Amino acid sequence: MAGTLTHIGTSGEAHMVDVGDKAETTRTAIAEGCVVMRAETLALILSGNAKKGDVLGTARIAGIMAAKRTHELVPLCHPILLTKVTVDIEPDETLPGLRVTALARVTGKTGVEMEALTAASVACLTIYDMAKAADRGMVISGIRLVEKTGGKSGDYKAAD
Repeated sequence: MAGTLTHIGTSGEAHMVDVGDKAETTRTAIAEGCVVMRAETLALILSGNAKKGDVLGTARIAGIMAAKRTHELVPLCHPILLTKVTVDIEPDETLPGLRVTALARVTGKTGVEMEALTAASVACLTIYDMAKAADRGMVISGIRLVEKTGGKSGDYKAAD
């Protein structure tokens, strides 16, 4: 099955994968992304003085909420009962900017990669939205799956 597209039928039509016969396992995915900005913008966010309020707290909540709604945003994703979602946001002066790491976990029949990626993406978008008045030149980059465990396809860890 490696190298095949699971959501495409033999005639090229899109379809939702049937996971009914899969075993329930604990599945975890970690995704990341970053928002690169001016050093002054990072300082403004970290000081808590952004016009729209608590940038980090709002982005964290937005990411968690987005993970829970992934099946409504991404066609063909299964609705799943997430058991854990975390969104961590750390300043990185070398960018300068903020690094976002999202973790999603479920005990179920399908993976949580899309939920982790959605959480990281929406957290980054929220950071941009809340700080754009100070810096419209921010860049969202590096959205990727870092790691996944569980399920029939086994574990995956991105190369650094």
